[in-house]
This record gives sequence, structure tokens and C-alpha cells, in this order.
Amino acid sequence: MNEEQRYIQKRIWKARFQSIPFYLCRIFPVRKKKIVFCCIEGTTGYTCNPKYIAEELIRRKADYELVWLVNDDSKRFPQEIKVVRNTLWRRAYELSTAHFWIDNSRKQLEARKRKGQIYIQTWHAKLGFKPTCLDRGASFSKIAYLVSKHDSDMIDYVLSNSKWYDDTLPTGMIYDGPTLRTGSPRCDILVNDRDESRKRVRENFHLSEDARILMYAPTFRGGSQGTNRAIEVSQGFPDYARLVKALERRFGSKWYIFLRLHPQLVARNLDQGAAGADEHLIDVSRVDDMYEILAGCDAFMTDYSSAAFDAAVMRVPIFLYADDYKEYEGERGKLLWDLRKLPFPLALDNEELEQKIAGFEDEKYQKQLELLFQETDMVEDGKASARVVEAVEKLI
Repeated sequence: MNEEQRYIQKRIWKARFQSIPFYLCRIFPVRKKKIVFCCIEGTTGYTCNPKYIAEELIRRKADYELVWLVNDDSKRFPQEIKVVRNTLWRRAYELSTAHFWIDNSRKQLEARKRKGQIYIQTWHAKLGFKPTCLDRGASFSKIAYLVSKHDSDMIDYVLSNSKWYDDTLPTGMIYDGPTLRTGSPRCDILVNDRDESRKRVRENFHLSEDARILMYAPTFRGGSQGTNRAIEVSQGFPDYARLVKALERRFGSKWYIFLRLHPQLVARNLDQGAAGADEHLIDVSRVDDMYEILAGCDAFMTDYSSAAFDAAVMRVPIFLYADDYKEYEGERGKLLWDLRKLPFPLALDNEELEQKIAGFEDEKYQKQLELLFQETDMVEDGKASARVVEAVEKLI
């Protein structure tokens, strides 16, 4: 038995042991109007698609019992939500007695769903760059397959925003069940009340009304899919001072960079991307909800984060800075899009990034965006949360 086989065997036995509380908690009845939410295995707070579904339920004053599993129970939540620390026994009890599970990432191997329960998987990406599951080819480990398949077998509905996303699910999520073409609840704020969001963000960060903001959100690196759970901090951050100057030359006004690192880096205190930065950079990595801030931004930049496609619904300039393009594909697997053929200007180094910003043509860019939305049959109209809640009410 090799190292990988030993690791898998260990995970399977651990999962069998940890599944015992789920079976014991079946002595308690399933409550018809109980909904349990979770994000990224409890590592984040009140955020992502589950947040905006909960917000819509609260707005409607719906008669539901709302529970949120979170590792840090000091996180702030609305008073209408019962916050539960995400320990094994508490997780088992809350999930075992809920009619609905709403999550944006995988349930782990110990989770056991009961007959009559409904699991709605919102996921944390729709249109995206990175291959997942079977699309990763040889880089998709056996343990990752087991976790993914276990979770997908429990899912009743996956939220979708496009035909493109529907078509990726059999290989990208190992899922061939029903979808709900609702759009992404977390994108509602990017469509609705943009002026209010712009004003709020500038007030919260003590910026002038005419200040302009680019959010930079590099994606996750490291061995999250295999036996090595280490996380790498990329050294390929752009030159922030050069970036600000390029933005100010092309678009005018005073610009700020809002740095948003991946939650798994922040959770492990590896947020080193702001080192050596100037006063134009503000680290927003520890704010729970990225989208409340993104809604007030004037531009967006990433390497491979699916948030680029989300930010596109705001019709703001989006730039891709990917100084390890070839290396990343070698480790992760071939990307789902050729970055050079997307509307988003691609730069492989700081000099090219300056050139792409200087040459940005908004009219051409907007036409390319519309073509992308049409080709993918994408639906992001600010009404996704309402559609999900209506679906829940019908399922009740």
C-alpha cells in the first residue's frame, strides 16, 4: 500500500467514525421549515450565494428557522439567523434536523443526508477559468474524487446561471441531476443599486466621492486537492505603484487598489500580498463579503478567479494578470477558456499590464462582453435570490 492509498484509507475510516453522530441524530425529526447554511466548510462568515438567499428570506419575513454553521462564531450575522459553531456534533445535529441544506462548497465524507431532505448546492463559481473534478485530468486526485462524488450524490439541485455552466456539470462537478437556472444570488448586489454601493464603500474606507477603485483578487494556489494540504503564497503580485499610475493615466482621477486574497490564505494568516505596498493599496481580505465591496468598484483584476465573470455583469474594465499562466495550467490542468480570446485584456508581466491598461478600448470591450453573455446564455439580472426563495417555497 503506497502513501496515497494509506491516506485515502485513513480518510475513509475517519469519515465512517465521524458519520456516527449523523445516524444518532436521526432520533430527532426533520423540521419542515429549517434551513441550514454553510460557506467554504465554515471557514468564512456571512457571505457568498448562501448569504443573499438568507437575506431574501429575511426581507420577506418568511417563517423559517435559519441556521448558519461557522467555525468562528464571533462573526457577525443578522439576528434572524441562529449561529452555530461548526463542530462535528453540532453540525450533525443541525444538518440531520433540517429540511434544506444550502451550501457553496463540498460536504465532507462524514455527512449523511436523510430521506426527504433537500440539498441545494449554490457553489462559489459559475462561469470560471479553472478546471474542476474530472476536467483536471491526471491532477484530480483519488481522494478529491471520493469527496466530490460523495457530495454530488447527495445534491438535489445545483444553482446555474447559464447553459455553459449546465454543460460543465457532468465533468466539472460529477453531477448530472437537476439545475435551477436562477442566476447567482451573490451577483444581485452587482446589478442592483450600484450608486448606493459606490457611496457606501467610499464612506466605509474614508475615500473621497470621486475616488476610483480597482479590486485585485488573485486566486487560490496550492495542494488543496491532494494529500498535501499546504498552501502556497504566490510571489507573482503586480507592482501596485505602477498599476495605480497606469490606471490614473488612462482613466483619470485618483485610484486605489483593494487587495482581496483567497479566504483559505486569510484563514491561515498567509495574507502576504500587501507587503511593501504604498498608500494606494487597501487590504480588504478579511472583510467577510467581497461582493459588498466589489459592487462599489470601478474595475477588477485577477489571474484565474471566476469572480472576473461576476464582475463583468457590472460592465466595468476587467484585467487578467497571470505571470505564471503556463506553470499554472501545468499544475492545475488546462483552463476552460483560452485567456487570450476573452474580452478581458491579459498581461503576463508588469510592462504588458501597463500596455493593456493604456490601450483599453471601452466600446470594443462592451461589445465583446455582450457577445460572451449571449454565447454562454448567461442570466444575471439581479433577481437570482428571489428565484431561489421561490423555488424553496415550492419545494416546501
